[in-house]
This record gives sequence, structure tokens and C-alpha cells, in this order.
Amino acid sequence: MVSTLAFDLGASSGRAVVGHLDDGHLAIETIYSFPNEPVWVHNHLYWDVLQLLHKIKQGLITAHLKGYGDIQSIGIDTWGVDFGLLGTNGELLGNPYHYRDPHTRTTMEEVEQFVPRQELFAQTGIQFLSFNTLYQLYALQKVASPLLEKAETLLLMPELLRYFLTGERMSEWTIASTTQLCDPHMRTWNLALIEKLGIPSHLFSQPVPAGTIAGKLLPKVAEEVGLDTLPVIAVAEHDTASAVAAVPADHAEFAYLSSGTWSLIGTEIAEPMLNDAALELNITNEGGINGTVRLLKNVTGLWLIQECRRIWRNEGKQLSYEDEGMLIAKSAPFQAFIDPDDPMFLAPAHMPRKIQQYCHQTGQPIPESEGALLRCIVESLALRYRFVLERIESLIQKRFAGLHIVGGGSQHAALCQYTANALGRPVWAGPQEATAIGNLLVQLIALGKIKDIQQARQIVRHSFPLVTYEPGDRAAWEQAYKTFLTVTKAN
Repeated sequence: MVSTLAFDLGASSGRAVVGHLDDGHLAIETIYSFPNEPVWVHNHLYWDVLQLLHKIKQGLITAHLKGYGDIQSIGIDTWGVDFGLLGTNGELLGNPYHYRDPHTRTTMEEVEQFVPRQELFAQTGIQFLSFNTLYQLYALQKVASPLLEKAETLLLMPELLRYFLTGERMSEWTIASTTQLCDPHMRTWNLALIEKLGIPSHLFSQPVPAGTIAGKLLPKVAEEVGLDTLPVIAVAEHDTASAVAAVPADHAEFAYLSSGTWSLIGTEIAEPMLNDAALELNITNEGGINGTVRLLKNVTGLWLIQECRRIWRNEGKQLSYEDEGMLIAKSAPFQAFIDPDDPMFLAPAHMPRKIQQYCHQTGQPIPESEGALLRCIVESLALRYRFVLERIESLIQKRFAGLHIVGGGSQHAALCQYTANALGRPVWAGPQEATAIGNLLVQLIALGKIKDIQQARQIVRHSFPLVTYEPGDRAAWEQAYKTFLTVTKAN
């Protein structure tokens, strides 16, 4: 038996997951979980990165206390785009900004004044999102931030946390590819673009492929947590890349939806798609396992429900997942729709009021109850998934038999069923912990315990149950889709 330890940090929570591979079967155990809570300071939103480091150390200590001293390696994955800057002495300069911080609101339009949108997409292949690393760095450069002046190294969040454990500064390709600063053909930084933006090019080091051994636990860290100086592996450090690695597909061509705070919907291809049709769709070409490209689009996901839960909790209403499911089932279908990607839903806010405001502005019935709001969100997500998947299929001239949903949303029965209904195709749901599983699998490939990603996906199929949702109510969902397109003016 071989054991490895994955730290999977999402935008709202993190977990330490031990994986045990035994005779082609992978068993996992979440040994430690923790919230990931950003902090507002005056008018800015930051990640509490040292608290995250503390929680990772607590996870390592938990592994020791539970008797998992035989783990052979560690890997970390997180969300994309956000970063820390290190000074010449290796110390962190300031707290990393949260991607929902407002400091990049106008930078996308400003950058387009001297790097046209078509040129930028042709050079990077990345979806235009106002919080991309490119725009965060440009925002710092624009105000002559002393952070940039003093910085020697830029590390994205998983790289930064890995650096705190190992002392090694190393960039990994899947997470680097989220920045909108990379050349997707050469799989390295686009230094000409970086310099054109006035960003110091010395901040960036050559990215290594996922599955590279990136160092060992520093002796002081190992002593602190009670473990040996274990190898720390640069896994597919972008959480979506790790999740895609664990999609239990049994053939090369498949569509996936990695469902969490964000919904990432796409497929794997061999070479980036940088044509005008891809630009018009505002799609992204991010790095994947074994040199593949993750052709996908970001769609706002469970964030909408998470924010509603936060508001209701503050109002003294505690709803379990079962409660939410029953409320959705009891609510009338197809009463109102939202565009989940409307900018009004991006920042933390009173989400129920935001949804009601959107419905009012678009001349729809106003969802008042918790059930009506939840049903509006889930139906709108399912219909948005159809819109995006059909555009991707048109782009690559292929039609997929169904959709794999992995991640937390795979446990949301209404979301999975409504997505199958909206697509008119089956949905295969699971595994829920795909990101952590993908992290563990890449470690096992790096250690030589698994041959390749094909064998890894076979292990997932044999180790974790999947739930199949068959489509239903076709006529009603077809009409709902037409209404959704009209209301949202989808693009």
C-alpha cells in the first residue's frame, strides 16, 4: 500500500486528504478540514495566507497524530490567478489580494487600449476576466506600487504555500497558465507581453510540468509537524486541473463540469484554440496534465448558493442540504431566470436581493422565498451549462454523449438532474472529491506508483461510485431554454 497526502484549498474551504493506493484501488480519508475566510481591510479584500499555512501545518500534524507517518509525499492545489510577491530576502511582501477585490475593476478596459483584445487572446488564449493575474499586476504597476519595485519573485497561491514548506521557489505550469501571461504553445511565460505591460519580467521563473518533485519539507517544518522531510510534489496545482485529472472518463474525448464555487465546463484537447470563434466565446486554454490543454469556460457556480446561505445564516436561518433540496422540489419550476455570469453577482453581496433586483430589471416574477430563489439559481445554472457546452461543441466540431460532473456540485441532486434535463443527455456525477483525488493521483504518477493518467482515471472508475442522471421533461426544458436565452441575452 502507498499513501500520499493532498491539500486541496478552494475559495471557501480547505481540506487535508490522505489517499491509500492498494492493488489498483484508491481509498481516501479527509483527516482535516478548515474554512478559507478572506479578510476586508479598509476597502480591500485579502487572503489570510499565513492562516492557510497554519492550517496546512495543522493538517500535517493531524496526519502524524493519526499514525500516517508512512505517507510518501505531499501536494497542494488551490484556485488560480492570485499570488504573493517575495522580496530579495525571501520574505512575503504584503498580503495577497483576493480575486474579488475591487482594485481591478477598470484595468481590463485600460489594458485593451494598448494591447487589443484579439492580440491578447492570440498570445495567451485565456478567458477575459477582470481578476486575472495580468490585470492584478497591471493595477499595481499603474499606481507604481512599491510592492512591484521591491519584489524579486512572484508565486501563485499553491506555489507560495509550497515555498513556505520547502524554501524552494518554483512555478508550475497548470497554475501559471491561469494568469493570462503565458504562451500556450511554448508553455512558458510570454515575456514580450509582460514587458509591454510594464511588469518586471524577473518575477517569473520557467514553469515545470505537473508531477515534478519540487523539494522536501524543511527540517524545521518537519520537526514542527512530527513528520519526515517528505517530498513535496508540484501536482496539477490549479484545482481545476487536478479535478480534470480525476474525471472517470473511459475514453479520450469527454466533457466535464468541475462544480464548486466556480463551474468550469470544458474538454481536453491537444493544442490551444486561438481563433476568432474561441475569442468570441471568451473561452480559455489552460494547462492540463501531460501537455494537454483544458479548453473550458468559467461560469459562476455554487457561489450564488453559498452567498444566499451566508445571508440566511446571518438572519438566523440554518438550512441543511436536505432542507434546500426539499425547498427546491416544492417550488414552482421556470418562474424566473438569471444570467449567473452577470457582473452584479461577482462581489460578495446580499445575494437574494441581487437576484430579486435582476429579475425586476428583466421584467420577471420576483422570487421571494428561499425555495424560489434556490430553484431560480439551480435552473439558471443548468441552462447556462447547456449554452456553454453547445458553444464548445460547435467550436471543436464534436458532440459529447453526456457530461461528467465532478466536485461538490456532483452531490447536488437537483443541479445534476436539471443539468441532464437541460442538456437532453445523461450526466455522470462523481467523484465529489475529484480535486483532492487528482492531486493524489499526480503524486502517485510522480512517485512511479501509477503508469499514466489513463491508468489513474481507470483507478477512479474502479474506486468511487458514480450516479447517472438521465434526462427528462424534454419539452418543458426546451421551452425554458428559449425563455432563458431571451431573458439573459446569452453570450
